[in-house]
Amino acid sequence: MKNNSKLNIAFFGSSIVSAYWNGAATYYRGIVKALHDMGHHITFYEPNIYERQEYRDIDDPDYCKVVVYQKNQEMLRNILIEASEADVIIKASGVGAYDELLEFEVAHMKKENNLVIFWDVDAPATLDRIENDASDSFGMLIPYYDYILTYGGGQAVIDAYKRNGAQKCIPVYNALDTDTHFPVTPKPRFEGTLAFLGNRLPDREERVEEFFLKPAAALSDYHFLLGGSGWKDKEMPENVDYLGHVYTKDHNALNCTPAAVLNISRNSMAKYGFSPATRVFEAAGAGACIITDYWEGIDYFFEPDKEILVARNGEEVTELLRNLTPQKAQEIGEAAYKKVLSEHTYQHRAALLQSIFNQSKTIASQVQA
Repeated sequence: MKNNSKLNIAFFGSSIVSAYWNGAATYYRGIVKALHDMGHHITFYEPNIYERQEYRDIDDPDYCKVVVYQKNQEMLRNILIEASEADVIIKASGVGAYDELLEFEVAHMKKENNLVIFWDVDAPATLDRIENDASDSFGMLIPYYDYILTYGGGQAVIDAYKRNGAQKCIPVYNALDTDTHFPVTPKPRFEGTLAFLGNRLPDREERVEEFFLKPAAALSDYHFLLGGSGWKDKEMPENVDYLGHVYTKDHNALNCTPAAVLNISRNSMAKYGFSPATRVFEAAGAGACIITDYWEGIDYFFEPDKEILVARNGEEVTELLRNLTPQKAQEIGEAAYKKVLSEHTYQHRAALLQSIFNQSKTIASQVQA
């Protein structure tokens, strides 16, 4: 790799400009922006699918070059030739178009002086898939990548990837983008007792019923807010206000206004633990009082009862809400805000990535010597 600190990074992901059916958008934005601030040049390649370009949250940002490509193999192959010249080439999971082709091509772009990385933004789902199917094409490619980086999962995910041949596996957890998520003035539109924001997914719906809809039914005098795509035809109590898709620009107000906000993990994320959703850090960055379902590793990020409230079922969510005073909610929100600023910003995550790049440059220098 280059001896100077400025690297050209090619990044294949679902989308950095649109959060529409794309929960990884804010994660990508925070990581890429922090790498840009360190002096690196990033080109983000994303496919034009799922109407994401029609539902953009942002224009092309100044912290990376965005290349939107059509679902066309010939066009993609030309892009791959361009990307192969980068110092660091990253293929994220769940791009949504030609994932198998991208996984194969990026894995085989390895040279003596570059890094090829697979960045798994849904490691539990990927690992469940490859460990249940020995013929899975990606499972055979894992040893070809210099690094497997993961969105979460802790030691369980690291061990699983190593069992499947990973050279090195390092979690790069979600974090707070302080430029986009921060305390704001509450909005009457989002007033209520508890808000939950998340798209309707098979891997999450049962837990939403338990941790959100069940407490709403038990607390008929309380006001609940549900945001996210796909819930329109879901049967829910009358005291639940369905907001539909909530654009990123409104997330701060949604986090600041209600008495508390709820985090509900997907089944696979809860199974492996150490997988806090991006919205946990977004909410903490807005000073929200967060109630989360239980998952192993919560205390690695926030101190339960002081910086976050934890529930193991719907009854415990109901009890927490009954006992939650405005003063207690404010204290928990302020404590979470202090913690996330001191330990969990994307600057902290980018520093980890920089240490990986630095170590790799040292190894490359030794090989070349």
